[in-house]
Amino acid sequence: MPNKKKVLLVDDDEDFGKLMIKLLKNENVELLVARTLTEGMMILEKELPEYVFLDNMLPDGAGWSKTEFILHNYPKIHLNLLSALNVPKTSASTFRIIEKPLSLQELLSCLNY
Repeated sequence: MPNKKKVLLVDDDEDFGKLMIKLLKNENVELLVARTLTEGMMILEKELPEYVFLDNMLPDGAGWSKTEFILHNYPKIHLNLLSALNVPKTSASTFRIIEKPLSLQELLSCLNY
């Protein structure tokens, strides 16, 4: 079996976290979950995941404010910005913006399946 894809979810929505766990349980994925921006940035630095799903509205700040920092300091990471509210459209080639809720197909597409 190939190495598991390491995925970091930074989102304070427990139900969304449970959904991600359920959607990815049969995939070759190690899911790391952070409920705050601070915790997420610490896990990012320590674990160096391949994929990051970053919510915007977190208890300790705007997740999307870290976009430039992540892209600059971790250029190999596949960054996916999440939000359920006021999702802007973009054609950026370095990250995706995903509107919640997302389907299994959308999720697997983000993980290059």
